Amino acid sequence: MTIGVLIMAHGTPASPDEIAAFYTRIRRGRPPDAAQLAELEGRYRAIGGVSPLAERTRAQVAAVRAELDRRDPGRYVVAFGAKHTEPLIEKAAAELAAAGHTRVVGLVLTPHASSMGSQEYLDRAAKELGATPFVPIGAWYAQPALVELLASRVTAALGTVGGRRRVIFTAHSLPERIRDSGDTYPDQLAESAELVARRAGLDRWEIAWQSAGRTPDPWLGPDVRDVIRRLGAGDATDAVVVCPIGFVADHLEVLYDLDVEVARVAAEAGLEYARTASLNDDPAFIGVLADLITAAAA
Repeated sequence: MTIGVLIMAHGTPASPDEIAAFYTRIRRGRPPDAAQLAELEGRYRAIGGVSPLAERTRAQVAAVRAELDRRDPGRYVVAFGAKHTEPLIEKAAAELAAAGHTRVVGLVLTPHASSMGSQEYLDRAAKELGATPFVPIGAWYAQPALVELLASRVTAALGTVGGRRRVIFTAHSLPERIRDSGDTYPDQLAESAELVARRAGLDRWEIAWQSAGRTPDPWLGPDVRDVIRRLGAGDATDAVVVCPIGFVADHLEVLYDLDVEVARVAAEAGLEYARTASLNDDPAFIGVLADLITAAAA
């Protein structure tokens, strides 16, 4: 009997014409005003018109499918579902349920777990799968092979800047209210940063948040831009290396929020700037994902 695998990710517009509908969906049905839409369209133009996330995610899913088939031919049927774009999570889950697999393993392409992040993906999948046994994969940031891979990325990025260097680990901010429910997302970031930093041989490092939403309620901080300004105002740092440890592929929050906006803040602060290379479909990273799936399937 076969095992279904549902890989889930955020999703992104496939063309500039889809940006407005995408923005409306992530705002839970509230269309953006003209200024908000123009700003987002400008961000996409700054990175080439659209985000490469769709392409990167397709490559990741295809590579995982190939790796699982190499390990155990014909055993796994891999599907992809997105939170905000087609094919949606529900569609992919329904197809897996209809196929009659013995069980379905669910993997969200984000290493940290949160009630407002990966859990929403897993809940949507479980609801659609119904009676089909579902094996969700929780937080996976502590996987030794992943820690090793990210540490090597940090070491490589440090080699591109000189002087007194400081590494900043970042993840996507979420509303501060997640702490009220006992959500461990902030603690997971701190732990994963320490694991990678220690493996990379760092004595000191910073933890910051990025890409906060524009809502009235407070979001997790400190913001990475504020951390860079603080480091620049001191006299102990010449360069910063940002490791977006919460992301696994190139997309708007990396290519614009970091490579454009944060890089500009670093320059204004008089600091050299570098970023660790994204994991994308690096074979070593695909191996990490395949290991997670096969362990869950067993």
